[in-house]
Amino acid sequence: MRPRLSYAEPHLTGVCLGLVLLACFALTGQGLGASGAFASVASGVVGTVSPQAAAHSAYFRSYLQDGSPWTAWIVVEIIGVLIGAAASAALTGRTRLTFVRAARPSAGKLFAGVAGGTLMGIGAALARGCTSGLALSGGAVLSVGAWIFMAALFLAGFLAAPLMRRLWP
Repeated sequence: MRPRLSYAEPHLTGVCLGLVLLACFALTGQGLGASGAFASVASGVVGTVSPQAAAHSAYFRSYLQDGSPWTAWIVVEIIGVLIGAAASAALTGRTRLTFVRAARPSAGKLFAGVAGGTLMGIGAALARGCTSGLALSGGAVLSVGAWIFMAALFLAGFLAAPLMRRLWP
């Protein structure tokens, strides 16, 4: 078994991510994101299982009108992310499946995690994009809304951190 390599240096990784974003804009005219892939896949599933329900839903119809949701740019991007993650894990010797247990697991921590994830999902749907789409792609094209979102995100994080530190033993 090969020894595990260390994680990538974060500053270099950030520069590489910026170059990937630039290449995406230059080659495809699209930015990076993730949440739209799940909506496209859900639309494809509903369109396959119940075409009438998909046709009567404005939400699903908006994803289905441009052709197959399975070949949408963002779905292909997420497949590439999964392939890249698997390749990175293989190159660094981190392919063993492991489960990390919390030091003191509790129902409260589980509830907080599920509630936080649910709120993030609802927020992404209401904002019509996820943090990667808003921050990376929106910020790169100097979208005012993206910069306001990022400022609010960091401000909320800084304000909530002391409270979470006290509540999270």
